[in-house]
Amino acid sequence: MPFFYYFDPTYILVVIGLIISVWAQITVQSTFNKYSRVRVSRGITGADAARQVLSHGGVRDVAIKGIRGSMTDHYDPRDNSISLSETVCGASTAAAIGVAAHEAGHALQHAEGYGPIKLRMTIIPVCNFALSLAMPLFLLGILFSSLNPETSFGFLMMQAGIIAFSVAVFFQVVTLPVEFNASRRAMKALEATGYYTEEELDGARRVLRAAAMTYVAALAVSLLQILRLVILSNNRRR
Repeated sequence: MPFFYYFDPTYILVVIGLIISVWAQITVQSTFNKYSRVRVSRGITGADAARQVLSHGGVRDVAIKGIRGSMTDHYDPRDNSISLSETVCGASTAAAIGVAAHEAGHALQHAEGYGPIKLRMTIIPVCNFALSLAMPLFLLGILFSSLNPETSFGFLMMQAGIIAFSVAVFFQVVTLPVEFNASRRAMKALEATGYYTEEELDGARRVLRAAAMTYVAALAVSLLQILRLVILSNNRRR
């Protein structure tokens, strides 16, 4: 038989997803590198910017610490701390103040009891469990449908896998407003200080937009994956 007989057209969706992921990562890295060369005129570091955002929001009990690596910055609600990477914590650049301020924005969300972030924290265990089951269920469904094509058990298992994967993707849907809101809080606080030039604020804003696109890209890739699983399951049913 000719080779193309074995070609699975749904691989096109995988390729599209890969392109989206690579594009998002290249965009955020190149944007961060670009604005890491824009120095903050007042010498304000990323750690300083995080403190400014916290102060603007009336929050003063959050610890700020440095960690190794690049773009490993995060807020940890378990010990109410902000960890800033080596390229952010002590750096006086537009990129650094943007990233640090964003993480402080998450701290403000937790202090306020922001609804979407509370929902995200609540569903993490369920979504992780669903994700761990999704592909095993789907692959077992394919196996059963191949061994017993006359029964619908395999198809039902594939559907269960798709549902489980959809539950996990819901976490990404909830994440989007959380990330965008943290960036809005960050930029509002930075603008309110009056310490930054328009170029510095624009750099910080562009870095945050590029970072936000990685979450949008991740959701798009997951939706493409769901579409692929649906197509594969329907083809098995025929």
